[in-house]
Amino acid sequence: MIRAATLLLGLAFGFLLSRGRATDYDAIAGMFRFKDAHLPLLMCTAIAVAGVGLWLLRRFQVRALDGRPVKLDIKPLHAGVVIGGLIFGAGWGLAGQCPGTALGQLGEGKWLAGVTVAGMLVGTWLYALLEPTLAPLQKPRPREPVVGSRA
Repeated sequence: MIRAATLLLGLAFGFLLSRGRATDYDAIAGMFRFKDAHLPLLMCTAIAVAGVGLWLLRRFQVRALDGRPVKLDIKPLHAGVVIGGLIFGAGWGLAGQCPGTALGQLGEGKWLAGVTVAGMLVGTWLYALLEPTLAPLQKPRPREPVVGSRA
């Protein structure tokens, strides 16, 4: 049941990415060149819809498909997040694809997206290989008290 629902949601997500032109290289390049605002507006709309949806799920105490309550934990900010975000952004700008849009492009028959998907797989493998070395980057720094605060 959960796998079928996941597959259907993934297909619907890919379809909506395609319909919103989020899989179109020219639209992505236009966004990064500050010439086309429709993708950032599309992302803001998606974030707003997801926010309202999550609020409603929590408000009415709806459970996830596996029976657990819907919950989002706050993730700590650390150096690994910043470095990973910079790598992700650079890859997105250079390839004109992020992981979701690359899979959507494969679904559209744009086979060059396979290079990005291969890069995703190699990057995941490299991360698993280097994770013990990268672990110090994933520890949040202790917060220093603000001068004059009553902590």
